[in-house]
Amino acid sequence: TDARARSSSSRHVCTGDDFTHGVAHGGARDDEDDDDDEDDDAASAAAIGAPVSADFAHARGVRGGVHERATGDFPSLEFRVFFQDESGAKVSPWHDVPLKNADGSVNFICEIPKETKAKMEVATDEKLTPIKQDTKKGKLRDYPYNINWNYGMLPQTWEDPKHEHPTMKVSGDNDPVDVVEIGSAALAMGSVTPVKPVGVYAMIDDGELDWKVIAISTSDPKAKDINDVADVEKHFPGELEKIRVWFRDYKTPDGKPQNKFGLDDKCMDKAYTMGVIEETHEFYNALKSGKRANDEELSLE
Repeated sequence: TDARARSSSSRHVCTGDDFTHGVAHGGARDDEDDDDDEDDDAASAAAIGAPVSADFAHARGVRGGVHERATGDFPSLEFRVFFQDESGAKVSPWHDVPLKNADGSVNFICEIPKETKAKMEVATDEKLTPIKQDTKKGKLRDYPYNINWNYGMLPQTWEDPKHEHPTMKVSGDNDPVDVVEIGSAALAMGSVTPVKPVGVYAMIDDGELDWKVIAISTSDPKAKDINDVADVEKHFPGELEKIRVWFRDYKTPDGKPQNKFGLDDKCMDKAYTMGVIEETHEFYNALKSGKRANDEELSLE
């Protein structure tokens, strides 16, 4: 079932089909041909995580959907990427972007473009949940090296820290479900992309369950061939193991132990993956509706 609709009639909350029409390549509008060169330069900068001008960030709207507006310098403690609907009202990428599309795809919000290392995330404890750079002890966090895939989250999902997995005996990490998008294009930070989920790893990070959904953009040239986890190994040989090893080891340069994986280290198939997505969507709905108490003081607007 869909998450509870917002009560304000003045705010337009877009449907899944709104997002399917035009956001998949990082946000540059396809109706601005006169400014192609400027847009291409700025879009390239955005795709690699470089700062873009406020004017461009404000202009990169998508017809019938949302656009992003960056505030503050990048990188900085003040930097935020807010989302706006077509009327200019700010919306939440976690709450107002739909999870599902009519064609069976789901929407992926890119927090970290591929081949960048700034540890960006949707701030689930801030009003309107903008994207910001994670911090530790007051300092901006980076991965020790670039991540080789587009990385982000599924809207309207939540890994409930009070729900213990029946076999792994670990509970959720209090975040939306993470996505590793394996397509060829670098997606812009804040872009909303329809993807096909095809697999999932059960990563265990500091004793918490942290699902990693493997997906591919529906517009990727190989998307038609990727329909389940076995297809990933066929068309991207070795990629699943690279993903597992990257997430297993990324903390070790800081002297921390390797992350572990449940389910015998396997990347589970599409049917299992869709079950995880549906379950975490239900957890989200319970949180958003008030059925599950918001003990974690998350922002629900």
